Amino acid sequence: MKKVVILASLLACIGINAQAQDAKTVEPKGKAIINVFGNFHTGFGAENDDRGFSMDRSYFGYQYDMGNGLSFKVVMDVGKSSDVDDLQRVAYIKNAQVSWKHNRLTLNGGLISTTSFKVQEDFWGYRYMKMVLQDYYKFASSADLGISASYKFADWVSGDAIVVNGNGYKKLQVNDGLLYGMGWTFKPVKGLTLRLYGSYNEGDKVSAEDTYVYAAFAGYKNDYFSLGAEYNIIQNMNNVEDADLAGVSLYTTVKLGKKVNAFARYDNIWSKNDWNIKKDESTYMAGVEIRPCKYVKIAPNFRYNAPKGSDIKDQYYLYVSCFFGF
Repeated sequence: MKKVVILASLLACIGINAQAQDAKTVEPKGKAIINVFGNFHTGFGAENDDRGFSMDRSYFGYQYDMGNGLSFKVVMDVGKSSDVDDLQRVAYIKNAQVSWKHNRLTLNGGLISTTSFKVQEDFWGYRYMKMVLQDYYKFASSADLGISASYKFADWVSGDAIVVNGNGYKKLQVNDGLLYGMGWTFKPVKGLTLRLYGSYNEGDKVSAEDTYVYAAFAGYKNDYFSLGAEYNIIQNMNNVEDADLAGVSLYTTVKLGKKVNAFARYDNIWSKNDWNIKKDESTYMAGVEIRPCKYVKIAPNFRYNAPKGSDIKDQYYLYVSCFFGF
């Protein structure tokens, strides 16, 4: 009888320990999301009167991991808008998504982050200073309403697909037409990332042309420096026939110390038959990023814009870009 009691006690202890381990594995946890982008800038020459402090964008949100691969994320985007006075700010819900990860598969649904330029954005790493080319020149939106899936076929190759409304998170579409996108990411050797992406956006009206976006990216990164290059094309921008744009972007970072990086970037954007000549341009920027603590980044940087329109003067700016967040 004593042996039975001892055995039962051991089994009970094992069961309680296993339950505790399972509970620890699936224990829910959450974290706040706060990102604030600001700067002080001053122009030179023709832009001499353009100076001041600016609060470019703020993100506030919360992410909650339920365990077993299930998570939820909600993010509010507060920024400037061309539809209102510059002193005002407009708030949008940027993300309201549910995600599920199981082994090599990831599924997302809701108001989700898109896949068009996410790899490039992460590699560039200075979103608080300047968006990547596709985002800056409105080739695609960073978030939209729909679903996406990605699958890691091997350690060196993964694929992703997305179906969303196609008008971005600021203008959630209710008319006909969807955007379909597919991308492939390759990492054949350590530090090297290759990315190919294409999307097809249906025109939401009978008279509207379908829009196509193609992107190619190559980047190499190690402990001392990084170098990235991308080429992007959009055909029938804003569903207008032959409103085509193309652009290249080159960027690099060199590590100067534990808390200091130097960086540089070159963009060149041009339009078919010069239909967008007033906005076609080449841009250059270079600077140094200083990270005094984990949550703060300060980056003095110089920018030069060379518009391609003959009646537009070159522009020179000095920025001190700032980031706070976690």
